[in-house]
Amino acid sequence: MHIVIPTIMADHTLYITPAPITFEQIENMLANNNPLALSQESIERIEKCRNYLDHKIDAQEDPIYGITTGFGSLCNRTISKDDLSQLQVNLVISHACGIGQPVEPAIVRLMLILKAYGLSLGHSGVQTVTVQRLLDLYNNNILPEVRQLGSLGASGDLAPLAHLVLPLLGTGKVYYQDKLQAAAPLIDQLGFPAITLKSKEGLALLNGTQFMSAHGVLVLLKAFKLLRLADITAAISLEAFNGRIDPFHSLIQQIRPHPGQIETAHNICAILQGSALINKPGKAVQDPYSFRCIPQVHGAVKDTVKHAAEVILREINSVTDNPTIFPDEDLILSGGNFHGEPLAFVLDFIAIALAELGNIAERRLYRLIAGQRGLPEFLVAHPGLNSGFMIPQYAAASVVSQNKQLCTPASVDSITSSNEQEDHVSMGANAATKALRVIKNLESILAIELLAGCQALEFRGIENTSPFLQAIINEYRQKVPYVQDDVLMYELIDNSLEFIHNHNFYLPE
Repeated sequence: MHIVIPTIMADHTLYITPAPITFEQIENMLANNNPLALSQESIERIEKCRNYLDHKIDAQEDPIYGITTGFGSLCNRTISKDDLSQLQVNLVISHACGIGQPVEPAIVRLMLILKAYGLSLGHSGVQTVTVQRLLDLYNNNILPEVRQLGSLGASGDLAPLAHLVLPLLGTGKVYYQDKLQAAAPLIDQLGFPAITLKSKEGLALLNGTQFMSAHGVLVLLKAFKLLRLADITAAISLEAFNGRIDPFHSLIQQIRPHPGQIETAHNICAILQGSALINKPGKAVQDPYSFRCIPQVHGAVKDTVKHAAEVILREINSVTDNPTIFPDEDLILSGGNFHGEPLAFVLDFIAIALAELGNIAERRLYRLIAGQRGLPEFLVAHPGLNSGFMIPQYAAASVVSQNKQLCTPASVDSITSSNEQEDHVSMGANAATKALRVIKNLESILAIELLAGCQALEFRGIENTSPFLQAIINEYRQKVPYVQDDVLMYELIDNSLEFIHNHNFYLPE
C-alpha cells in the first residue's frame, strides 16, 4: 500500500513521498493544517513520466487513447498535435456539470490531498506545476466548489473532479475566507496563475476515485470514534437498565471468536470495571437482545468497518486514472482503474453496518424511557405533567428509519453512458454520499442515547457506576444538565452532539 508519509520539518511542512500513510496521519493533516509539499523523490517521478510521455507523443504515429484521441465513445477520433492542449481544457470544462448542494470543506480538502498524491506516484503524465497547484489550493485553504451529485463512479468521479480542478484553469468558483467567489480574480491576486495543460493532463485530473475515496475516509474517521462512543453509551444504558454482565463473559466470546465481538465484550467489561451496579444482586434472569447482544451487533459493525478500512486504505494508495503510463516498461496502457466498484461495495456495506449500530442504540433508548425495571416513565420525576424523554426517542426513531431508507444499496445499479462505451458503472459516488448521511444520523442517535442514558443512570446513582463512566458523566454534566422538568430538548440534544464532536472517547485497556 502506498500514500503520503509526512516528514515533519522545522517549518512543519509535510512532504509527499511515494511511501504509505495511515488514517491517523490523514486525520492529523486535517486537524493541524500543516502545509503540504512535494518531496524531491515525488518531483522526480512526476517529471520522469512527463518527459517520457512527451517523447512518446513525438515519436509515435499510432493514436493513444485520451492523449491523441477523443474520450469515451469518441476514442476513435484522432486529435492533431496542435490541439492536444485545447483537448484537455475542453475536457475539464465540459465535464464540470455537477449538481446539488456543495460538499463540505473536509471532503474538498481530502480530495485535494488524495488527487495530489495519486498524481505524484508517476504514472499519470502530469506536469509538476499541476500537482503543486493542487497543494497551493490546499495550503491556502482555497477550496473549489464541488457539488454532491453527478458522478457515476466510473470513469471515476468525472464531474466532481472537474469542479475540483477548474481553478487550475483560472475558472470556476472557490470558497475562500468563508465566501464563495469566482476563482479567476482570487487566484490571480494570490499569485497562482492559470496552468496551461499539456496532453493527457485533463484526463489525469478527471479520471480517478478521489470523490468516493474522500467520502470513505471521512466516514471512517468518524466511524472509528463512534464505535468507541457506542460501546460507552451501551455501557451507560446497561447500567441504567440494571442489566447483566454475563453476556460479556470472555468464555461466550471464545466459542464464537469474531474479533469485533471479542473486542466489544472486552470494552464493556473494561468500561464497567469497579461498578457496584453491574454486580448488584436481584437482576432479571435475561436482558432484551438490545442489551444482551451488544457484543454480537457492535462486534459485527466493527468487523465491517475494519474490512471497509482495508479496502479504502488500499484505494487511496492507488493510481486510479486512465490511461496509465509505465516509463520503465515503455508502456501506456488503457484499463479500468477508475472503476469504483471496490469502493461502492464497501460504502454500501459500511452504511448498513452503521445504520444497525444506530438501530440497536435506539432500542436501548426505548427501554430506558418505557417505565421498566424501576425507572420512571420518560425518565422524569413527574410524568404526565412532564413529557420528559418521550419525544427525543421519537426523533431517534425517525433518524433510524431514514438510515434504513438510505441503506438501499447503490452498487447494484448501473446506467449506460457515453454511447454505451461506458456500459457498466459503479454508482459508488451515490453510495459515498449516502454513507456520510448515515454516519451523521448515527451521531445524532448516539447523542440522544447518551442524553437519556445519563438521565436514567441518575435514578440508580451516578456514584454507583464505574470510575470511568463517572468521569465521563461528570464532564458531560458540565455541558448537559440533568432534566428535572420539561425543557427545550433540542437544545440538550445539540449540546450532547457538541460534546461528542469535542471528545475522542478513548477506552480503558
